[in-house]
Amino acid sequence: MSAHGKPYVREVSRYGWFFRSPRYLRYMAREVTCVFIGLHVLILIVALMRLSEGREAWDAYLANLGSPAGVALQMLMLAFAVYHSTSWFNVTPKAMPVQIGENFLPGVVIVGAHYAGWLVASVALLFLAGVF
Repeated sequence: MSAHGKPYVREVSRYGWFFRSPRYLRYMAREVTCVFIGLHVLILIVALMRLSEGREAWDAYLANLGSPAGVALQMLMLAFAVYHSTSWFNVTPKAMPVQIGENFLPGVVIVGAHYAGWLVASVALLFLAGVF
């Protein structure tokens, strides 16, 4: 409390506070990417609905996804998904430290394990899709 009996309240701008630090900006960018992850989930839910409606609805859905706007949206969602994943992988050692005995596993090992798992899952998915 100050000498006058009123507590000190530091002013924080309601909007734009995250522009003060690159760390805050990266945090907010990762949070915004969640919107595009959610949009992708909605697109997958619509895909299941169209698939259950029959061949004609499914073909129309695929035609919409194959349009230039659909491809652009999917590329945008992919870019945001990659940013979201890589930014999360890079902070994982701080969010989920792994203790072995008295020591902690180095952050490089945790991050490397996440990227390796992502690579294995991606290759397996491409193999199942017939790319390899």
